[in-house]
Amino acid sequence: MTEVEQTPKSDNTDDIRGVRPVILLIAGFGDDASMFAGLSRTHLADTYLLLPLDLPGFGAPPLEVDTTLDALAKFVVKEAKEAGAEIIVAHSVASVIASIAAKQPECPLTTIISLEGNITAEDAYFSGTAADYDSPDAFRTAFLARLDEMAAKEPIITRYREVASQADPQALWQLGTDARLFSATHMPGEILAETVHVTYFYNPENCPETTLRWLDEHPMDRMVLDDATHWASVDQPETLADKIAEVLR
Repeated sequence: MTEVEQTPKSDNTDDIRGVRPVILLIAGFGDDASMFAGLSRTHLADTYLLLPLDLPGFGAPPLEVDTTLDALAKFVVKEAKEAGAEIIVAHSVASVIASIAAKQPECPLTTIISLEGNITAEDAYFSGTAADYDSPDAFRTAFLARLDEMAAKEPIITRYREVASQADPQALWQLGTDARLFSATHMPGEILAETVHVTYFYNPENCPETTLRWLDEHPMDRMVLDDATHWASVDQPETLADKIAEVLR
């Protein structure tokens, strides 16, 4: 478990006794805990103990088994139990991981804040492409080249591309392939909605039409993040902190 720069530490009595509720934060496909650095410098860190979590293969050592959604969900359950966390903020495909984790009987999570989490198959526009490649190295090369192209027009991609380049290639490929398979056999939004209390944070401009239609047709608490990129914790940390605090109140 990684606490990013300026995140309040848990070495005081109040935190040990659980006075400050714990919020786990897990990043999406190819990303790591660094995407939450901005949140740690907001007022949210004064009220909650923010614990950004590097997932195996993505900032933490890879798993000894295949890096699948289920395997990462088991990892999240373990970390949530150790931290006594009932709240999780999960970005993109990590929202699927959080929803699978929350369905486990021993998982303490009761609240998921999904940051543009996968709702339909079209939301796996990064991760799902892994299944089109025969090897981890082939996918990594093509994925980073795609991000280089995107970064030329969208500077927010530059940080993401740098972090994704440091991800374990095997974990990146395995997770992306599994995300494609999951979306082919499940509706991620339905799994998310059936777990615990969920609030969906999104900028409609970032979402595929299929996802917007699903949200229109299914009741789910939601918060709109106007003008935010897909990485709201990076480009709008103060606004995101305000919205999270509002939901948790």
